Amino acid sequence: MEESADRPLLTGAEALVRSLECAGVEVIFGIPGGAILPVYDPLFDSRIRHILVRHEQGAGHAAEGYATTSGKVGVCMATSGPGATNLVTALGDAYMDSVPIVAITGQVSSHSIGTDAFQEADIRGITFPITKHNFLITRAEDVPTAIKQAFHIAATGRPGPVLVDITKDAMNSVAPFEWPKTVDLPGYKPTTRPHIRQVREAAKMIEAARRPVLYIGGGVIKADAAAELAEFVSITGIPVATTLMAQGALPSSHPLSLGMPGMHGTVAAVGALQRADLLIAIGTRFDDRVTGKLDSFAPNAQVIHADIDPAEIGKNRRADLPIVGDAKAVLSDLVKNVDAMKIRDLTGWRAYLDGLKRRYPVSWGEAADGKLCPQEVIKRLGELVGPDAIYVTGVGQHQMWATHFLPHERAGQWASSGGAGTMGYCVPAAMGAKVANPDKVVWGVDGDGSFQMTNQELVTCAIEGIPIKIAVINNNVLGMVRQWQTLFYNQRYSNTNLHTDWVPDFPKLAEALGCVGIRVTKEDEVDAAIERAMSINDRPVVVEFRVETDAMVWPMVAAGTSNDEIKIARDLAPEWEEETW
Repeated sequence: MEESADRPLLTGAEALVRSLECAGVEVIFGIPGGAILPVYDPLFDSRIRHILVRHEQGAGHAAEGYATTSGKVGVCMATSGPGATNLVTALGDAYMDSVPIVAITGQVSSHSIGTDAFQEADIRGITFPITKHNFLITRAEDVPTAIKQAFHIAATGRPGPVLVDITKDAMNSVAPFEWPKTVDLPGYKPTTRPHIRQVREAAKMIEAARRPVLYIGGGVIKADAAAELAEFVSITGIPVATTLMAQGALPSSHPLSLGMPGMHGTVAAVGALQRADLLIAIGTRFDDRVTGKLDSFAPNAQVIHADIDPAEIGKNRRADLPIVGDAKAVLSDLVKNVDAMKIRDLTGWRAYLDGLKRRYPVSWGEAADGKLCPQEVIKRLGELVGPDAIYVTGVGQHQMWATHFLPHERAGQWASSGGAGTMGYCVPAAMGAKVANPDKVVWGVDGDGSFQMTNQELVTCAIEGIPIKIAVINNNVLGMVRQWQTLFYNQRYSNTNLHTDWVPDFPKLAEALGCVGIRVTKEDEVDAAIERAMSINDRPVVVEFRVETDAMVWPMVAAGTSNDEIKIARDLAPEWEEETW
């Protein structure tokens, strides 16, 4: 084994750190432990910033927040056994939402694999269903190629998480280091350019449609295709429904924006999909939370389905015209091939949908118990903070209200857990977003249940100088579960009362974690609290809003029912008018 100037002899651990540097990694979120410890020694001298989190799940979500708001690959690191398994939730979340992250885990020595050695876990087997790809590295010389491939796989095609598990003996052994100039993966060739014949056929279908709707998913955000979407909408005048993961793809203030479709979508967005004769679905996967009862979804619509992942096309809803390709390329080619002069007059269709928006706006009533109205709090937060901030949410009622009432005017400034619906996502993901965007204001909107799962990462934020701001919408219960108990379980509130009107004391907890803690109980305190939080930039801030317990998320389509059964209040459903054009 010979060393040369261009192939220095490095341990596997040194090769890993050097490889991460060559891959352009700026920050790693992680926690050391026995099996990964060899890596932490060369990392001590690296230019890469390491952020010591308090829990590995936090490392994974922080990598997600970093990736989602920067367009780069997020990186997290953990030791073997429980360290690695604590990453599983974040990896599953990233897999569902197509977030590009690379997770590095230590593994016991290769000769100990299969012996139930201390802190051994088959993390590769465990994560096989929830990673885009994963590696087990047992030789130091394989480290650079594996890292090069991991970053390529995570960031290209449909993005997703990749795990690299490295045995301790591979970290400690020595081999010549050589960073590969290219990636050679014969079995991995994502299709990014759409077939021109399919695009031309789609253009003809669009020109002929009387009631077309653009059904836009997170793939448009991932492809950085907001500009192309805006141009296509300008040319065609077609209304747009944007999923939870696509908020900001088209400004929410745009006159052709219908808002979010689905279980808690707007009446206009749901109505548009149900009454459409053509769905132009781009970068979306026909998730059950959007479609409701699948056989009643968009019953009269032909479907153009464009996605970079061919496995998604036709998986849930048959596509009349499939297009495999990157959303940016698809929209760009549609712009070139749609003849605006041939598009049917959509005036009546747009007027119908505008009427739905006017008659059935997402709104709220007065709080029943004299406390704050959560929807009004979140709306006011958006008004005072503005559209230039990055907003991150946890999962629950507050997530749906944030989708409806915050200003989503920019792509890449919204992060939320969609497919997995992971409570605890907010605080660490907001941390990752702030690290990626140090010059932007980052607000997390969390629930009292979701916040209690990962709030320990506020300690990380305080120590590391990451001044995020968290609004805790404290309704004293697991709100979304309670809503279902109210509607479907005869108000039998089994184990959903969190008693957060008593414990913990959120402002005191925030202070104990190194943050500023603020409590708001009255409407006339809301503005001052938000403005005070905005003025503090040397530490994290937690603002607790004591809100109504039984506020509900409306509209709502009950699970397993048709979108035609959308309800805007407890038992009041809108009546769909017959088309008159």
